[in-house]
This record gives sequence, structure tokens and C-alpha cells, in this order.
Amino acid sequence: MDAVIENLPTYWRGFSMTLLLLGVSGISALVLGTIIASMRISPVASLRAFATFYTELVRNTPLTLVLFFCAIVLPYLGSRLDYVTAAMIGLSVYTSPFVAEALRSGINGVPVGQAEAARSVGFGFGQTVGLIVMPQAFRMTIPPLINVFIALTKNTSVAGGFFVFELFAAARELANANGDAVIAILLGAATLYLVITVPLGILAGQLERTWMVHQ
Repeated sequence: MDAVIENLPTYWRGFSMTLLLLGVSGISALVLGTIIASMRISPVASLRAFATFYTELVRNTPLTLVLFFCAIVLPYLGSRLDYVTAAMIGLSVYTSPFVAEALRSGINGVPVGQAEAARSVGFGFGQTVGLIVMPQAFRMTIPPLINVFIALTKNTSVAGGFFVFELFAAARELANANGDAVIAILLGAATLYLVITVPLGILAGQLERTWMVHQ
């Protein structure tokens, strides 16, 4: 444990970067996923086709390949993004179809009659989705969405392989420098991941009890 305590500043550097990646990528994925989910139910066939293609393509592409494209390929194409920003973009893009699919399951759970009633009083597609359908879909999909963010927390570790000094990269550096305390170093990193994921799980349970829409 001495190795862990002595290297708390290094842990904190990595942990704070993991929190930053989670926060920015999570919000971006939520916004992008909401747009994709709305496109999946759009009356415009081309939008539905694009959203379906995007979802299937990104969801079935390994995260490592997505981050490789953002961090290595894009610079060759003229991008000047730093590695942290590239990682945020990659994580956001990779996570967004999972958000979209979770929301789509919630949208499918909203009674069709509510959308029809909204249209009968003159609501357009955007108003129906934004004011009637999507708020209920969010409330019904709170646990799946929280699970997506828990998965995102763990996926931030992949960014450590692409020149981003997050928690996994910090643990790897400390393990290499403290060969006689590798287990303690790794347990310290695992504990910090739990500091994020366990409260998210508790939050999911509380929100589900408070906001869940029961049919």
C-alpha cells in the first residue's frame, strides 16, 4: 500500500483525466445518440436509413479501431486535434449508438396513441418527439443508459493506448516503476474505477425508483 499512497498524485492525474473523458464523451454521446434515435423513427426514409447504417456500423466496430482512426488516421488526413480531443470524439461516436438503441427501446414503449393524439392537436414530428415521446423514453430507459455510461467509464481505459494519460495509463506507468508492488498498484486503480461505477449503479437504482414510468 505504500506504493499506492506515495503515488497518489499520479493516480489523481489519471483519475481526473478519466473523469474528464467520461463527462465530455458521455454528454456528447447522449446528445448524438438522442439525434440518432430520433432519426430512427423519422418519417423521412433517408434519415431512417442513415441512422440505421450509422448504428450498425459503429456498434459493430471495435473501440480500438475507432480510437485508432481518430488518433492516428485523422492526423494523416490533416487533422490537428490533440490526443485527448481525438479520444473524446472516438468515445462519443462509439458510445452514441448504444445510447440511441437504449432510447429507441424506450420510444417503442411509449403508447402509440400518445403520438397520434399529439398529431391530432397539430403537433409536428419534432414537437411530438421532443415534448411527448422523448421525455417518457428517457424516464423508461434510465437503467440501460446508466449501464451505457458505466461501460463508457471502463472503455476510457482504451484511450490509454493512444497517448492519453488516464487512469489505466497511470496504473501501467506505476506498475512498470514499482515491479515489487504491481498487485497493490493495480488494486488501487481498480478501486478508483469502482469509485465511479458503483455510485453510477446506485444512482441508476434511485432514479429508476423515482422516475420510472410504469405502464
